[in-house]
Amino acid sequence: MKKELLSPVGNKEALIAAINNGCDAVYLAGTYYGARKFAKNFTNEELEEAVRYSHLYGVKVYVTVNTIIYEREIRECLKYIEFLGSIGVDAIIVQDLGLISLVHKYYPEMEIHASTQAHTHNIEQIKLLESLGVKRVVLARELALEEINKLDTKMELEVFVHGALCICYSGECLFSAFMLDRSGNRGECAGLCRCLYNLRENNQTLIKSKYLLSPKELNTTQYIQELKKSKACSFKIEGRMKSPEYVGYVTKLYRKLLDNERYQLTEEEIFNLKSLYNRGFTKGYLFNNTDEEFISLNSSNHLGVPIGEVIAWNKEKIKIKIQVKLTQGDAIRLPNGEGMYVNFLYDVKGNLINKANKNDIVYIDNKVNLEKLGVVSLTINKELMQEIQNVPPKKIKIKAYVKALKNQELRVKYSDGVNEVEEVQAKVLEARSMPITKERIKEIMSKLGNTPFVMDDIVLDVDNDIFIPVGILNGIRRNLVEQLISKRTQVKEFKKIKTEEIKGERAKSKLKISAKVRNEEQLKYLRDKIDYIYVANKDLYEKYQNQKNVYLVLDRVMDKHEEYQKKNLVSGETGSLIYTKNNLVVSDYYLNVVNKAYVYLLNNLGVKRITISPEVRENDLTLLMDGLDSNIEIEVIGYGTLEYMIMKYNLLKDKDLKNKYELEDQNKRKFRIIRDKYTHLMGDKKIDLRARVKELEAMGVNVFRLELLDETKEELETIIRELKILIN
Repeated sequence: MKKELLSPVGNKEALIAAINNGCDAVYLAGTYYGARKFAKNFTNEELEEAVRYSHLYGVKVYVTVNTIIYEREIRECLKYIEFLGSIGVDAIIVQDLGLISLVHKYYPEMEIHASTQAHTHNIEQIKLLESLGVKRVVLARELALEEINKLDTKMELEVFVHGALCICYSGECLFSAFMLDRSGNRGECAGLCRCLYNLRENNQTLIKSKYLLSPKELNTTQYIQELKKSKACSFKIEGRMKSPEYVGYVTKLYRKLLDNERYQLTEEEIFNLKSLYNRGFTKGYLFNNTDEEFISLNSSNHLGVPIGEVIAWNKEKIKIKIQVKLTQGDAIRLPNGEGMYVNFLYDVKGNLINKANKNDIVYIDNKVNLEKLGVVSLTINKELMQEIQNVPPKKIKIKAYVKALKNQELRVKYSDGVNEVEEVQAKVLEARSMPITKERIKEIMSKLGNTPFVMDDIVLDVDNDIFIPVGILNGIRRNLVEQLISKRTQVKEFKKIKTEEIKGERAKSKLKISAKVRNEEQLKYLRDKIDYIYVANKDLYEKYQNQKNVYLVLDRVMDKHEEYQKKNLVSGETGSLIYTKNNLVVSDYYLNVVNKAYVYLLNNLGVKRITISPEVRENDLTLLMDGLDSNIEIEVIGYGTLEYMIMKYNLLKDKDLKNKYELEDQNKRKFRIIRDKYTHLMGDKKIDLRARVKELEAMGVNVFRLELLDETKEELETIIRELKILIN
């Protein structure tokens, strides 16, 4: 199977750059429902034009609809997807399983790709997605290639091969949402992982002011042959927020590597790649990078590439020894961390020059008050930018067949290898004086100019002494070009099934209480005081599992699933829904349930009780609950400490896990870190909906959950007493 090169597109210029440099497909977003809300993105009119333009060049278009979709948005989102189908979009990339279920039901012809935001990392999840009509899954970036190759599935698998990485499992991060009200699940991530933090151990600072959560940039250019042999069918470049030049050049390099198995990047290409954007490069978890190789501790921004060294300075000028090259108009970063454009470049005699080469001594104006020696890095490469901008437009090779025999109809065909168009004209006449030559016919039919096509071959079946007016041939050529463009961009009819609203009645019921406990003291105190106890520690669960109200909380990341029979389980990832056949299963808030469609999907899969995402706030919760079937139990997180992140990255490697660890940001806010198989970053403050108990009851919420961290028995006594007073 030919491997697909999938490029990111944030605007029209990036689309053109991606196509001109050889992508097979692009992914982009409309104005709404995309996980890169702050990219320029495309209006509906621009989307239609983008699809037409891409299809003209044989490039597929995948549109991201990869945010969680609130109940108030479902109707409009479905209309938007219907629009995408009507303009010929090749697939949509979706996070929300509720939306996936609706699209599969109402628009069965729409191809669905499950976004990496869907947190897919095991075969059970893939099977579930397949049952929902998903054709392709964008796998979690934490999976190693050998793990991917062991997945026993015919599902199309897509992996990221280049660009920015998230420190948290995608779709599992609440950090930005609860710190700044900018949800990563809504495309609004504030990038808090790119900030400075202190690492504290037992209330003492262990590491000070480092970028402890900021991954390097993924770069797999050295591993293309391993990727080509893998089960992955699509190789995805990250970068919808990046420049068209970045998109074009990275696409160009991966195209070369994919097409020529012996090709290796030159030193100049590696230099150029670094100068475009890098935070340092990592091969990522895809190729088993160590934790030390994964994080860029000293910077979260573009590092550029070293090109020289400041050897002297004064208030007016900076003296630099060049080790690579520097061009007027480049942007550089100086030893004090400041960046600037090199608007004026001087040689040792003070003359203005436009370029300096290796070992040259040059001067630049000291516009940044530099007062130290050190490395100079190139951050914008003017020559490279101009080179990329001047890449010629892509051309489509076509073949022509001309039949021009005396007293027979003139026939001309154009073919792009898939589509064929033909023009038939009146009978060809014998020439009386100046016959048209075969060379002239070839010249006219190959004169494709500014069209998307270039003539690859012409087959002539032509008599020598014939007359065909040049105007006729020019007209035929223009008509055939238009027909071929029309065929390549033709949109097939998009079928839909009439949507229908599911209506039910939601009755008020007395609120029950559940709690996720983290130690035995909490469990022992609560076991006869509340309705359900969720135990995160497996050993602790096994000690108390015979109590009917005790549940085992399954991991959010499951590389393999054990056998469970007649157990009470809390599922933190969709693969664990397989347990509904033989066990009582509650879905955890990590599944990001924010709409009725997802609730009904889980209910139909056999989930006993469904926990709503804590991102669902007042009005949206009211809309979700309104008209929901009363037979479905709904749980909300009412009090406690949320888990903001789960990471494969081991922030506490070689640390004594008996100690208490925290991250501290620059505003002195502290975030508890818990390490088991994974690293868990806890919230800095507790949520508390106890004052809304009666309101939640009136909506028909069934269970009010406490998310406990280190609450003592005395604190729990107060919490439960106050809560029961409010409920009663």
